[in-house]
Formats: sequence, C-alpha cells, structure tokens
Amino acid sequence: MTSDILVNHQEKAYALLKADADKIFKLIKVQMDNLTMPQCPLYEEVLDTQMFGLSREIDFAVRLGLIEEKDGKDLLEFLEKELSALHDASMRK
Repeated sequence: MTSDILVNHQEKAYALLKADADKIFKLIKVQMDNLTMPQCPLYEEVLDTQMFGLSREIDFAVRLGLIEEKDGKDLLEFLEKELSALHDASMRK
C-alpha cells in the first residue's frame, strides 16, 4: 500500500470515528439539556452501549494501524468527561 493511500485511509478512519463520537456527544448534550426529566435508565443504557461500540471501533482501527492509540484514547476521554458531567448534573438534581 502506498503512503498516500495509507494516509487517506487513516484520515478517513479518524473522520468516521470522530463522526461516531460526535453522535454520542449529541446524545449526551440532549440528555444534559433535558435534565428536568427523571433520569432514564434506557437512555443511559443506550449511551453505555454507544460508548462500548465506539471503544471497539477505535480498538479495531488502532490494531489496523489506521489511527494512533493516543488519538483514540483522546476521543474516548473527551466523551467520558462529558458522561461524567452528565452524571454529576443528574445527581445534583
């Protein structure tokens, strides 16, 4: 595989992972914006499932050499901080 093709695949892989992370962030944001509703276990389950799925996608991309492990960890860490903020906000309610 030539280096141009590899770079293109790496960029596409990261862009796809970032798009999936953005979808999860939007789910978190919607929940934070609607904290007036009682905490919804089903919604939390969806978020947990989405986070697990993203972590598996990232692991796969890292193992293929399409993204750097640090970049994948950074994506997950950002979302985990947002989930933590959501949890904290719901506990204060």
